[in-house]
Amino acid sequence: MIKPHSDSDWLDAAARLSLRGRPLSAPNPSVAAILVKDARVIGRGWTQAGGRPHAEALALEQAGTAAQGATAYVNLEPCAHTSDRGPACADLLAKSGIARAVIGQLDPDPRTSGQGAQRLKAAGISVEVLDHPASRRALAGYLTRQTKGRPHVTLKLGISLDGKIALADGTSQWITGEEARAHVHSRRAMADAILVGGQTWRSDAPRLDVRLAGLEDRSPQRVVLTRGIAPDGVKIINTPAQISGLDSVQYLYVEGGAQTAASFLSEDLIDRLEIYRAPIVIGNGLDCLGDFGLETLSEAHGRWCLAERRALGSDLFEAYERRNTQGTARQ
Repeated sequence: MIKPHSDSDWLDAAARLSLRGRPLSAPNPSVAAILVKDARVIGRGWTQAGGRPHAEALALEQAGTAAQGATAYVNLEPCAHTSDRGPACADLLAKSGIARAVIGQLDPDPRTSGQGAQRLKAAGISVEVLDHPASRRALAGYLTRQTKGRPHVTLKLGISLDGKIALADGTSQWITGEEARAHVHSRRAMADAILVGGQTWRSDAPRLDVRLAGLEDRSPQRVVLTRGIAPDGVKIINTPAQISGLDSVQYLYVEGGAQTAASFLSEDLIDRLEIYRAPIVIGNGLDCLGDFGLETLSEAHGRWCLAERRALGSDLFEAYERRNTQGTARQ
């Protein structure tokens, strides 16, 4: 007997679907909507490039009159504000005839916050708001930007078993294998901007682009942490704290080097660690991290929660997310 899908299952599906719009939906969050009737999907959509059309509008257009009596699953509260680019999604859903809406996260944007759900309720629609983990993770960049005024920051490290990123002379190509390197490019394609330190920029001249067939247009904006100069088209910041000035960036991908990684950790600006561990031992090499002010082991414990682990060829990929004070992963 096949177990029927729960509300959480449908929101999980919406969260996965929303990733199709990341990061092209910027400056809007990438949202997904799935319309379900009689346990069957009758419409779905995700935020398109540049932020419009919105997910709800696309899902309703696909469903047509079949939306009558359906349930809408949306990973973010439908917007309550209109613009010259289209009506509020809460109003579209209110007029569509849906019977129920299940929302993964309320929108912290003051133009909507709670008002989208209230408009649906006022139209006689049953509304449930869940603090849904997958929805929260899929919206991590938007939520961090709205609540903290900065991008969601991922630190990527490619290391040997003994925590080295290069030989003593700086040689680092290639620690990891082809599968891991391809995965890094897929992660770059999910970021609005990619950052390296000035020393890495000067010594390695990295391209910092996406080199996967069909995804070349997803290459992120390039940022260098330095007090020096950089070519046209490359943004410079002098300190990690200045990422608050990257106004259009929801997802920042930090690739190194060691001192840059340490400086972001010392400023408590890392939300996610992504580690690619190669089955090699280097010994006398360059450490993956510089000093970031840790004084006791008690300060190190309890900071990170394992979120993902997989093999990539002969390499191991691990992702860790920050814990909140209750000991659960946060975004």
